[in-house]
Amino acid sequence: MEKVYFIGAGPGDPELITVKGQRLVKEADVIIYAGSLVPRQVIECHKEGAEIHNSASMTLEEVIDVTVKAIKAGKKVARVHTGDPAIFGAHREQMDMLDEHGIEYEVIPGVSSFLASAAAVKKEFTLPSISQTVICTRLEGRTPVPEKESLESLASHRASMAIFLSVHMIGDVVKRLATHYPMTTPIAVVQRATWEDQKIVLGTLETIEEKVKEANITKTAQILVGDFLGDKYEKSLLYDKHFTHEFRKGIEK
Repeated sequence: MEKVYFIGAGPGDPELITVKGQRLVKEADVIIYAGSLVPRQVIECHKEGAEIHNSASMTLEEVIDVTVKAIKAGKKVARVHTGDPAIFGAHREQMDMLDEHGIEYEVIPGVSSFLASAAAVKKEFTLPSISQTVICTRLEGRTPVPEKESLESLASHRASMAIFLSVHMIGDVVKRLATHYPMTTPIAVVQRATWEDQKIVLGTLETIEEKVKEANITKTAQILVGDFLGDKYEKSLLYDKHFTHEFRKGIEK
């Protein structure tokens, strides 16, 4: 029996899918892709005769029905998700249902949009003396967030933060972050990171709401916040000429 492959398509740029992910898309007999977020170009490498489904208009039950029928017919299925399936990918529920049918599957990781956004603004989440922690979260909307994971609670750590699915509530995001981050804290909003129409807005907690409104960004954007977006930090010890480690002896001061 063939497998189902849950493939992280990356953030948008068709070249940012993994080599393994692309190979499996090319080999698949049936491709179910998240068309609202995954560009069609990502799957255009499919073989002739491959059956293509856009899951944007499908229910969970319909996705599973197509998948189960394909596997029982001896076909290979590529279930293509945006970014990395493990980050707000909703693939766990699909895997659990496949378990009920006794169908094997494999997950192929991908580049998440929060990483693509950091690349777009050319910043590093984990800077010595600034932050060694990255928090990925979202504001509650139609999907609730556990109370212990409220934005105010997470902001208390003053860590590097990537906020998904919340740019349409940027005013509320700023208000909640400001309970712990100073209003001078740098913030970046990256819409459709790595797409041809990528848009970047930079500011501080004090200015970002107005800038986002001026840029007319209302969806499909990452909010990055934290001092990692600034210019003050200590250099890594890893490449310090005075630092000794397993592969190199440091120069004595």
